[in-house]
Amino acid sequence: LNNPEEPKVLCVGNNPEKKDIYATALGLYNGRIVKIINKKNKHKITLIIDELPTMYFRGLDNLIATARSNKVATVLGYQDFSQLKRDYGDKEATAIINTIGNTFAGLVTGETAQSLEKQFGRNKQKRKSVSLSDSGESVSISEQNDTIIPASKIATLTQGNFVGTISDNFGQEIQEKRFFAKILLDTDKIKQEERLYRPLPVLYSFDGHAEAVRIRDLIIEYLSDPSNH
Repeated sequence: LNNPEEPKVLCVGNNPEKKDIYATALGLYNGRIVKIINKKNKHKITLIIDELPTMYFRGLDNLIATARSNKVATVLGYQDFSQLKRDYGDKEATAIINTIGNTFAGLVTGETAQSLEKQFGRNKQKRKSVSLSDSGESVSISEQNDTIIPASKIATLTQGNFVGTISDNFGQEIQEKRFFAKILLDTDKIKQEERLYRPLPVLYSFDGHAEAVRIRDLIIEYLSDPSNH
């Protein structure tokens, strides 16, 4: 995939109606992908995984931790931390969450919002209070160590609004690493583009019995080889 002489783009998708059937085959491919791309002197590459809990990547936490030096950027998309913990287990899900350097979050609630609130941290914020009495008006200003982005704010974000943190590099330092931003979309242009969509042609199908048996045999052969564990 990231061979400098023959770089390639690989797109792998799951079928919601048959995800349990495809899970083993996709796990096999994904585990092999992780091993192939995380090597020195390779072309820069991005591993983009949407709906992460629907597909299993063995060694994903190690890939995130070590692959940056090998020019591998890992982008993960999922709805909620609880989904990741359910499908990857507590230990592996926690390792993945804590290893990620850049975080972009939309509306989430519960444990995920609380976790993000802690991740964004606290800082000193000025508070101004005004009191009125018969003798006049008095103004007091105080500083309080408060959360930068509270969970209640994250739980009420509107569509297109995101909060998050970003990491930097040596020589490319960023002063403000936390953000609260909105993505502006041209909805009319998007609808115009969607009207021009055409269905993708079926180039190859894995639904046949013979193909399913062949994939099963390949998986058994792969799992029987001690070098792959």
